[in-house]
Amino acid sequence: MFADYTLYEAGQSALRSFFGAAVAGYGALSHQAKFMGLQSASREFEAARQMIERGIRSYGKPAFNLSKTTIGGANIAVREDVVLKKPYCNLLHFERDTARHDPKVLLVAPMSGHYATLLRGMVEALLPHHDVYITDWINARDVSPQQGGFALGDYAEYVKDFLHHMGPDTHVVAVCQSVVPVLAGIAQMAANDDPAQPLSMTLMGGPVDARANPTKVTKFAERHPMEWFERNALSNVPYGHAGFGQVVYPGFKQLTGFMAMNPERHNRSHRDMFNHLRQGDRESAAKIMAFYDEYLAVMDIPAKFYLETVDQVFKRHLLPKGKMILSNQGVDPGHVRKTALLTVEGGKDDISAVGQTAAAHALCNNLAPEKHFSFVHPDVGHYGIFEGRRWRNDIMPRLAAFFRKHGVDNRLKYDEIPADSRPMPSISAPR
Repeated sequence: MFADYTLYEAGQSALRSFFGAAVAGYGALSHQAKFMGLQSASREFEAARQMIERGIRSYGKPAFNLSKTTIGGANIAVREDVVLKKPYCNLLHFERDTARHDPKVLLVAPMSGHYATLLRGMVEALLPHHDVYITDWINARDVSPQQGGFALGDYAEYVKDFLHHMGPDTHVVAVCQSVVPVLAGIAQMAANDDPAQPLSMTLMGGPVDARANPTKVTKFAERHPMEWFERNALSNVPYGHAGFGQVVYPGFKQLTGFMAMNPERHNRSHRDMFNHLRQGDRESAAKIMAFYDEYLAVMDIPAKFYLETVDQVFKRHLLPKGKMILSNQGVDPGHVRKTALLTVEGGKDDISAVGQTAAAHALCNNLAPEKHFSFVHPDVGHYGIFEGRRWRNDIMPRLAAFFRKHGVDNRLKYDEIPADSRPMPSISAPR
């Protein structure tokens, strides 16, 4: 299984060598046309140069670049601190230079191909009035096989370890794939009467019960036997990486799948990018570029974790059936009694459709009615749940209200949100 990964890297290197000359040539033509006063031609050549360069670029892990936030009209410095290190993940704290006491939030990023920086917009929106931590997953090809493997149960154990570090006054937010191991881990903590059980958990756009409203993702998994995924999705990390020899689901294969889900959209976006560049509309082009700088940066996933997720979550649906066992312990969300639950779904989500996440309410059947809340935004798709204008204006304020309500209900005292901030809407119980 080394061959396909090795061939991919060799092919990428060859493409960069071959098209590097074209990048340089178009750059020279653009410069010459500009010198001659041919502005339109210069922009055409420069647009071609940038499109080729982006096509052959290797997209590494992006940076969060969140060095400051604004609180009450004042700029406040923010520092990224790794407060807990584990082989496959760092717990990252965005420490604000302020003495404010705000809700402490753990964002659990999905391990589904993209880096935790995909949630940059979530962090940025929460920072003014929250003490934010995030799971910063490490590219599996950079983890030595001597560190051991990583399975679905390990994900839940990592969440527990982070909660033990942060303490019981934490609000957990799980996005996409992470909702299953987060719900499972918290359910196990509840069953064990763990004192570090969080105040609340917010589950956003994830497959708690993928049967509730099957999407292309669910149907694809159900159509193919596990042998197909083992044969076609996995590769060994090639020589030259710390994880040499480890079996992974490579990022380049994942990206092919991501792009194949919406090829028309991606083709249209790249045409728009080229047209903006040739028209000199750098601002519009930059917005599309920023999206693809993040979208095209992918990481390898440990093979065992990937296969168990496909099998247990999308094929056998063990969690909603009450048959999931992680780390030799059963998972029964019925044990959850202390941790308030909010589910958030997007009406246009074609990855985790409406109903898949809300299924958590029925599973947490011993949680008091006043601890159940849900919100469905009718106008957002999968990424709109945690990124963009509707996230900032419609969804994030509801999370903020939810955190504060359940902190206060547990006798915590938070600092007031400055009056110049957007008012927080009320949250509602599920129908």
